[in-house]
Amino acid sequence: MAQINPHINFNGNAEEAFHFYKSVFGGEFLRVMRLKDLSSPEFPVAEQDANKILHIALPIGNNILMGNDVPESLGPVNENENRSKIAISAESKEEADKLFNGLSAGGQIEMPITDSPWGSYFGMFRDKYGIEWMVDYDPNFKK
Repeated sequence: MAQINPHINFNGNAEEAFHFYKSVFGGEFLRVMRLKDLSSPEFPVAEQDANKILHIALPIGNNILMGNDVPESLGPVNENENRSKIAISAESKEEADKLFNGLSAGGQIEMPITDSPWGSYFGMFRDKYGIEWMVDYDPNFKK
């Protein structure tokens, strides 16, 4: 079965954000590449973009959270984008609370985590980097 792995763009703070995510989820980065690693005569990288993240990957369970910094020449990322969220399916209420509280620290809670009308334990927030998340624990869902 195919996997879906979220990929998020940042305006120069991808590394900071991913270290924050690593502090909540744990694990080790699979890869960290900077724009300067790609620099060549055919693909010159501006000095102000050289140390920005070209690709960063953090395994979370069977999935991988990936991201990068957008070079200044491409313009800024809309940090108030609200068409997509990263959804986390926790394995317990305790894990849901840990992830919700950890990731929402310094962010903006849109819906506190609580028992939902549809039977799961659910909450939503925008983290301190502007990324939107949903955390859910459904005791009736079995992998």
